[in-house]
Amino acid sequence: MRPPATMLPAPAPALLLLLLIAAAPLSTAFYLPGVAPNDFHKKDPLQVKVNKLSSTKTQLPYSYYSLPFCKPDTIVDSAENLGEVLRGDRIENSPYVFDMREPKMCQIICKASISDKQANELKEKIEDEYRVNMILDNLPLVVPIARPDKDAVVFQGGYHVGVKGQYAGSKDEKYFIHNHLTFLVKYHKDEDSDLSRIVGFEVKPFSVNHQFEEKWDGAKTRLSTCDPHANKIVINSDTPQEVEVGKDIIFTYDVGFEESDIKWASRWDTYLLMTDDQIHWFSIVNSLMIVLFLSGMVAMIMLRTLYRDISRYNQLETEEEAQEETGWKLVHGDVFRPPTNSDLLCVYVGTGVQFFGMLLVTMIFAVLGFLSPSNRGGLMTAMLLIWVLMGLFAGYASSRLYKMFKGSEWKSITLKTAFLFPGIAFGIFFILNALIWGEKSSGAVPFSTMFALVLLWFGISVPLVFVGSYLGFKKPAIEPPVKTNKIPRQVPEQAWYMNPAFTILIGGILPFGAVFIELFFILTSIWLHQFYYIFGFLFLVFIILIITCAEIAIVLCYFQLCSEDYMWWWRSYLTSGSSAIYLFLYAGFYFFTKLQITKLVSGILYFGYMLLASYAFFVLTGTIGFCACLWFTRLIYSSVKID
Repeated sequence: MRPPATMLPAPAPALLLLLLIAAAPLSTAFYLPGVAPNDFHKKDPLQVKVNKLSSTKTQLPYSYYSLPFCKPDTIVDSAENLGEVLRGDRIENSPYVFDMREPKMCQIICKASISDKQANELKEKIEDEYRVNMILDNLPLVVPIARPDKDAVVFQGGYHVGVKGQYAGSKDEKYFIHNHLTFLVKYHKDEDSDLSRIVGFEVKPFSVNHQFEEKWDGAKTRLSTCDPHANKIVINSDTPQEVEVGKDIIFTYDVGFEESDIKWASRWDTYLLMTDDQIHWFSIVNSLMIVLFLSGMVAMIMLRTLYRDISRYNQLETEEEAQEETGWKLVHGDVFRPPTNSDLLCVYVGTGVQFFGMLLVTMIFAVLGFLSPSNRGGLMTAMLLIWVLMGLFAGYASSRLYKMFKGSEWKSITLKTAFLFPGIAFGIFFILNALIWGEKSSGAVPFSTMFALVLLWFGISVPLVFVGSYLGFKKPAIEPPVKTNKIPRQVPEQAWYMNPAFTILIGGILPFGAVFIELFFILTSIWLHQFYYIFGFLFLVFIILIITCAEIAIVLCYFQLCSEDYMWWWRSYLTSGSSAIYLFLYAGFYFFTKLQITKLVSGILYFGYMLLASYAFFVLTGTIGFCACLWFTRLIYSSVKID
């Protein structure tokens, strides 16, 4: 009998295809197909919008107008999708209105008198290094920062509310607010017309203690510290504006326009190349090559060993030889005996299939460019909606497995599939959201959005799980390739290295090794507020994760059956699923080495969300390992002659 070809490593053409997919996001097509650019005539109004205040030290976003900044006559909230609300985005209009290609200097927005409470809030936000995020024509505001060591400019998303410092000759730390903003709008002009497209939005913030000699006359007041008529422009923060109770703060801005060779389709390159990506590329390619090599070796060893076993078993002729046989064939009468807590296993496998489908479809959309960073909240919205729709496959998978285990109460298994994982996830999310509410953060999900999530769950997901379960249960039961004995066989004493806890913990190392490099960049994008865009590489890592989970589970399952231990159902799930333990441990390592979170609530949020992510990773990888072992055991026991 020839060994099954499907266990061989990916051939060269398939590998080349994966590498081409990995390179796909490097093209400049970062936009949703069908989204048209905005063209502006000279003097057309440009409305700057303000987004949340964000901090990597607290992870708690706040509304822009929670601080005593200048407000427009009427504050208008922009329409936001589900993903934006869950991310804590709060996009509103602002008093900053420019005229296209019309530079302005020393424009006064307002004068604000700071109360005791407002001064404390400003100092707290400056202490926690909060940044102000703004948007112009769907482009986030960035601060250019020169890097002398690399003779290059890097860009920081948003500008800091203020800075801490000391006056010359003083050791007392003071808080200074950035009250003067020098904006630079870069545009690409059409050669055949007067139309322009915005391709860059930068700012340099300054702290200036503005003075005026005449009577205060609002925006018409002539400042002595910033007066273009007297050639006085703000170029430094030598006379900073201190945050003091009862002291007036005058907010001003300059805006300049600069023609750029950057085309509209490439305008996001600046944001996506914020970090040094050479290390990124080298690390990921290196990691993937190692994992592919290991997977190939494991697959070849398995094929050679199995081929020898099956040939030997099929050549046994005499009854004496058959009685002397050892190894995995000996447990053929028990290997398909339903496990303990089989209902729970069915539920977790169904949920894992749901996760697998969601990630696969989401990544395909992302690789094709539908979920670019320019579409704020699009990724999270897509994941939620696809998760809900994949309930159909969750119900189908759990009921098919349940019927194979001779179960009859399909409605019971359906309810557990529909409510177990989503219920636990929603419970953790609700507790964390209550903590965010307690901090009065704009990151708290409002009641209306919470109701929409529950509606998606009960109104769409649960019915789809029922439909899938009904369809799965109507199908004939999956029959095992060998008969199961009525009396369970006694499992012989196992060697120490076959201890379930030991093999399960060992089994999770390789799948985690396949993703941990990419995990660093994913955590950085989430917790350090950077853009993640290399979805092609992520898709490649996902494929490698599937291969490693399947192969490590099959190898350890094979060793387990060879030692005449037939209780493989749960162990196959836990073997690859244990990679979630390493993921959570790595999240703890990342927290203490890369993040500067000091607040207790922020720490609870971090570990709460990472616990949820690790739980989801457990369900996903466990299901992949289980399905691989189910296919493997059915394959090998159908390949030998059983008397």
